[in-house]
Amino acid sequence: MSFERSFAGTGIGAEPGPSAASAGTGQLDTVTQAMRLQILSTEHWSLLASRSLAWNESFSRAGMYLTTLTGAIVALALVAQASAFGEGFTLFALVILPVVLFIGVATYLRLGSSNYHEAMCVVGMNRIRAAYLELAPDLERYFVMSAHDDQPGMGITMGVLPGGGLMWMAHLLAGTPTVVIVLNSVIAGVIAAVAALRAGAAMSVTLGVGVLGFVVAAVLQSTYARRNIAKVRSGFTPRFPTPASKP
Repeated sequence: MSFERSFAGTGIGAEPGPSAASAGTGQLDTVTQAMRLQILSTEHWSLLASRSLAWNESFSRAGMYLTTLTGAIVALALVAQASAFGEGFTLFALVILPVVLFIGVATYLRLGSSNYHEAMCVVGMNRIRAAYLELAPDLERYFVMSAHDDQPGMGITMGVLPGGGLMWMAHLLAGTPTVVIVLNSVIAGVIAAVAALRAGAAMSVTLGVGVLGFVVAAVLQSTYARRNIAKVRSGFTPRFPTPASKP
């Protein structure tokens, strides 16, 4: 007796029949409105938790940087009193300030990643709100946040005051990354000025070197931020843009 005949009655190793295949496909294709709502709600809460983690990390990193900067300033003040702003003070400043600047630059880079993460979470949540409105269009009047994933819609969800580009500029200037940019630039200017003073430069030259260091650091960080923003915008296409009739 062949193996085919011996297993003919058991169905082992046999190809599934058309009825079984169609039944499985029918089960996979049957997605009720309740299931869709559950999937969207789960993703919504996941994005909300992820955005909260991004905010917490931004605050903790910025707090760590400010704590380090405060400790360095206190240490510099103590050394200045002990050395009467002599050679020991300049040497100590040239050792501790670059460390603080490194932490500041690392904080700035990490804040950029956290902001990008938050923006993607806002885009995802706005798209999910659009899906909610597709399931229940009559609920639109109850929504406070936006269901559009373009810049105006993101601005509504992120709490940017209405007013166009001016409000976006104010939002960026008041943001934590901008504050970190300014602090990093000040530290870079101070390092350059102390190095010039250490080299025996005159007071006017030292002041000019410090201002130049501030400007160079600010321009480098701002250029890096603008390039990253432009890169993200060029690769992003809104799926639910704000209608022209809406403000």
